[in-house]
Amino acid sequence: MNIEEILPLVKRPSRYLGNEHNVINKDWQGARLRVALAFPDLYEIGMSHQGLKIIYNILNQEDDFLAERVYAPDLDMERLLRERGLPLFSLESKRPLADFDMLGITLPYELCYTNILTILDLAAIPFYSRERDDSQPLVIGGGPCAFHPEPVADFFDAILLGDGEEAVLSMARCIAAGREQGKGRAAILDSLSQIEGVYVPSYFEPQYDSEGHLTEIRPLKGRPARVRRAVVADLGDQPAIDRPLVPLARIVHDRLGLELARGCTRGCRFCQAGVIYRPVRELSQERIMELALEGIKNGGFDELALLSLSTGDYSCLAPLLVRLMDEFASRHVSVSMPSMRVGTLTPEIMEQVKRVRKTGFTIAPEAGTDRLRRVINKGITEEDLLDTVKTAFELGWKLIKFYFMFGLPMETEEDIDAIPALTARALRAAGGGGRTINVSIGTFVPKPHTAFQWEPQLAA
Repeated sequence: MNIEEILPLVKRPSRYLGNEHNVINKDWQGARLRVALAFPDLYEIGMSHQGLKIIYNILNQEDDFLAERVYAPDLDMERLLRERGLPLFSLESKRPLADFDMLGITLPYELCYTNILTILDLAAIPFYSRERDDSQPLVIGGGPCAFHPEPVADFFDAILLGDGEEAVLSMARCIAAGREQGKGRAAILDSLSQIEGVYVPSYFEPQYDSEGHLTEIRPLKGRPARVRRAVVADLGDQPAIDRPLVPLARIVHDRLGLELARGCTRGCRFCQAGVIYRPVRELSQERIMELALEGIKNGGFDELALLSLSTGDYSCLAPLLVRLMDEFASRHVSVSMPSMRVGTLTPEIMEQVKRVRKTGFTIAPEAGTDRLRRVINKGITEEDLLDTVKTAFELGWKLIKFYFMFGLPMETEEDIDAIPALTARALRAAGGGGRTINVSIGTFVPKPHTAFQWEPQLAA
């Protein structure tokens, strides 16, 4: 599809070019299976998402599979596509999404659900699974929100619950074999349902009470009552992203991301990720060093982000930082840890991080008082927080970010008033000198599978 005529008419054409450094282009005709991987948000957000990069890399490492990307278009591009009757296309080959065998859609957060419908609509793929026929791609969902799939279940043919690295290959092989054998959609879905972690919504029947509330999801006759999530036992055995995509324009997180570990031992009562990513699994120091060396060499990034739900809990963090900084400091590559838990941010760690430049620290007290932090099982005290802030500022940092939440269960006015008071005490402990604490406040959102899942949310 030729899109040259519309690119000059949008404000950021780089979002739609698809010719980034390290992009993977494969022969369309030679592929057994053609997969479009969709992220339901703008390019600059989707290109920062680690999960989509992992799946893109895994599928394309198979010689006979082809995987391409698509992100939700901005309003100007959406308007042009509709006005000119053009279908939404993949970045790499510019082919319409409806031409692919499988459309894999990431479910990163609930507020992107309308973008999923926009993607389907622009691709001329029917919204509802029951309305699609064998000529259309299988629509597969996955990601964090897959653990509460019912709000969007009718739009998906299948949804993967859990880790995708191994399951997505099993699913791709199953779909490819089914297509080659001339199987229809129903037969392929039956085969997919045998793969651990795959939920086929059409095999279950929701039950509602008189007020329209969901009360139960019953399996159809002969179908298992539960779907077990897919879990990767050893992260170190998974294919590496040795040639990371390098974006054409500024994105939200323009850096090389390395996952140190998956899972969390802390058990904060509001946190869904700490539940759905269990158990804790770590990569070895050696494996992380290999990935860092290849990623920086092939991607040219000047920042390396160590990613985990609780980076400071990585068992070998201090010696790993020494090795990373010894390797990369002379190349002016900094190391960042996007969110650190108070108590794990030691002077030794901070000394290593600042060897190139002082990347930002985000500390999440979540609540303004020790009492409310005990309620949510945060496990840090005001004394811990003030000590960490004081140490960071003494080591030369000028800016720290605090993250709090409003609307937590058992919250009082005193807890809310304590947020600015705690921030002021932290600044006083820092001793002035142009030091700044930025405060970000979000609202508590009750998440499925957490201790607080049935708690009310603040109303507008």
